[in-house]
Formats: sequence, structure tokens, C-alpha cells
Amino acid sequence: MNAREYLEILHLAERLKDTPRHCTTTSGRTESVAEHSWRVSLMALLLRHEFPDLDMDRVVNMCLIHDLGECFTGDIPAFVKTDADRKTEDALLDQWVKSLPEELSADISALYKEMDAQETAEAKLYKALDKLEALIQHNESPLSTWSENEYELNKTYAFETVSFSKWLTALREEILKDTIERIEKESE
Repeated sequence: MNAREYLEILHLAERLKDTPRHCTTTSGRTESVAEHSWRVSLMALLLRHEFPDLDMDRVVNMCLIHDLGECFTGDIPAFVKTDADRKTEDALLDQWVKSLPEELSADISALYKEMDAQETAEAKLYKALDKLEALIQHNESPLSTWSENEYELNKTYAFETVSFSKWLTALREEILKDTIERIEKESE
């Protein structure tokens, strides 16, 4: 990869800094996709010792690239995203990945294939962290920014995704406690 190719990749990825997500930060500011991806990656790094048998560098890599398709389509909340939306995002992302320098394209394609298959422990952990981060962020954001359906969704979302791990299931339970406490406190 030459220096120009490298810069072009970074310029495209920069779009995620300006791509708003459905969620807001604690102060009520709209979160960017890049901010979400950063924290999902940090979550993986922090779990290195909880999951010593996993290739955490691979998990962090998955977390870093998981929303790159949103450079092309923007963020569409999971509860609104259709199969047609996924197909469009996947096609645009695939086209871009194939345009990358050969060795980089092969590495990233292999990661996406593993992520999509959801067969490895690393892929399952990345997917769980992606969903859990969204729940954590919702609990941190003002309740006034929640959609009506999120009150129930925050109580039920991602339990199946974390079920492969006792540790992640315990984390999901703690997030649920925070959700319930948040809703009860704000409705007083």
C-alpha cells in the first residue's frame, strides 16, 4: 500500500466521525458512529484477561471495522434497519473492500466473513460487545432522547447474543439493573 492509498482509506473512515448514531451522549449530544466503534473496541481491550483463550487483537480489529459500511449508508437503528438496508450497506462495503490493496482487502474480507458467520468465539464476543455498548450508551443518555420502543427494548435486547458467556450474561444483567433504575428514577 502506498502513502496515497493509505490516506484515501483514512479519508473514507473519517466519515464515521460525522455520521450520527441514533443514540446521544450523557450531555444529550448526538453520538457519532466513530465514537461507538471506539468504545466497543475499548470494551474488547479491557476484557483481555476475562477471555484469555481468545485472540483479543482479532476481536479489537472486528470492533474497529464493524460499522465501516455506515460510511456509505449512515446509521440505521437496528430496530428500523431492513434486509434491503443491510443488502445495500453490505454491497457498498464489499465494493470498497475489494478496491483496497490486495493484502489489506484479503485481511478485512476475512474478518467480515468471520463476523458474519458468527461461528468463532471472537466473532460472538465482538457482536455481543457491539450490542452491549449500545445499551450502555442508552442508559447514559437522557431518557428524553429514547424512542418509545426503547423502554422495552433496553430490557430485552442482547440477552440471546451474550448467552454463550457467563461473564457477558452477568454484564447484561447489570446493564438491565441500570436500565430499570434509570426508568424508575426518571418517572418519580
